[in-house]
Amino acid sequence: MSKYKSVNRRKFLLQYHLIFVCKYRKNLFYNEAISDDIKLLSREICDKYDIAIKHMETDKNHIHYMLEIPPNISISKTVKLIKSYTTYYIWKNNSKLLSKEFWKEKTFWTDGYFISSIGNVSEKTLKEYIENQG
Repeated sequence: MSKYKSVNRRKFLLQYHLIFVCKYRKNLFYNEAISDDIKLLSREICDKYDIAIKHMETDKNHIHYMLEIPPNISISKTVKLIKSYTTYYIWKNNSKLLSKEFWKEKTFWTDGYFISSIGNVSEKTLKEYIENQG
């Protein structure tokens, strides 16, 4: 289990499950080079912004992340950072292969994403704690 982070006078633990899907659900992660590149690029951009990737794995057409995001970075900014950075560099490194898949557009991910917070306690436990205050 992760420990709380402390920065200045803030103490926090913000964990999320994030999923991105390849555009048109293309099965691009069967290609090990692309899968490995996406993981490496994701680590690079997250390290730059102090976003901790606790776990990350690809399936045939999507990637799952378990992230710890500092409170000064929004979820939407995190999504934008990872998607834009990985798309730019995956095209730079694999343009021949990707141009066959996407024809005229330099895209890689769908517009949407899935995000869910990960709590350290159950809803029932937190409810009881709040109700027993005061």
